[in-house]
Amino acid sequence: MIPNSTIIACVITLCISLIGPLVLLLILSLRWRKQGIAAAWFVGAAGFFVTQMVIRIPILSLLSASDGFASFAQEHLFLYGVLLAFTAGLFELAGRFAAAKVLKKKPIFRRALAAGLGHGGIEAIVLVGLTYVNNLIYLVMIQAGTFDALIAQTEAMGVDPSQLRAIQDTFLQTGAGLFLLAGLERLLTMVAHTAMSVLVCWGVWHNRTTPALLACLGIHTLLDSMVMVTYVVPQPASYWILYSFMGLVALFSLYLLRRLRKNWPACEKGEIV
Repeated sequence: MIPNSTIIACVITLCISLIGPLVLLLILSLRWRKQGIAAAWFVGAAGFFVTQMVIRIPILSLLSASDGFASFAQEHLFLYGVLLAFTAGLFELAGRFAAAKVLKKKPIFRRALAAGLGHGGIEAIVLVGLTYVNNLIYLVMIQAGTFDALIAQTEAMGVDPSQLRAIQDTFLQTGAGLFLLAGLERLLTMVAHTAMSVLVCWGVWHNRTTPALLACLGIHTLLDSMVMVTYVVPQPASYWILYSFMGLVALFSLYLLRRLRKNWPACEKGEIV
């Protein structure tokens, strides 16, 4: 049986990563009407989706099929992790830059903020939110006993049910805390993504393009590289280090957002249109 706490944890993470971004989009669109908030959100979302889901991830999938690439990843794990972090930052930076150029005709702070929320929001939806829809379906099936019936039916059809058993074992052995951590990770990451997108918009719209792009790339690469801690430091210490660092980055991102808004020209903050 699955503990109720595990199901509740999955629901919370689903709300953070799937429902939350969409509800926030709706609220801001209604609150800041006639400022192109929804359009800016979707432009920011496209900046992530195209560069990562359409371009970078398929390229990595093709490279992973190569024996040489797989050997390099195994033999140089740390370097491989840093390169993955750098390419993620680089590709997403291209998406942020393109979004900033598209939105430049109306360079108000609120549209930059919406673009950042779109970038972080669509990543949360695609990478975590949709996964947790499946997770909840599996949990409900296991709880109701229908998952065992599915395994039995699969065996009766002559299909190897080992993958289904592995899924079941994972859910039975994983505590609620790990499911909650996924939601916390998305929340902290969305804050950082929003700040980075606003930083790029500020740089592109106010002739500070190069320093803004370099700062964004550096922050993103460092943030993604920290996942390597889990490979060199045993749990739970690695989780404490990783999430503490992410928390600090999120706090810095909030500070950065406040400073950027303060330095935004008054006529472009969104309050005066």
